Amino acid sequence: MDFKGKLDKVKEYFREVYLETKRVTWPSKNDAIKGTYIVLITVVIASIFLGIVDVGLAKIIQVLLRG
Repeated sequence: MDFKGKLDKVKEYFREVYLETKRVTWPSKNDAIKGTYIVLITVVIASIFLGIVDVGLAKIIQVLLRG
């Protein structure tokens, strides 16, 4: 395949990408903000839970290693 054929394929790819982005249903600003809040709250809750589990397991391991 020559350079022109490869260049045509690249052009066609980016044309298809452009057309596909036209069909995307983008969220409204309010929906994006709500989604961001949900993600942040979920991350905070998961972090707290994992922190508690980590501390608990560390204490259990300390007790097992001492005894």
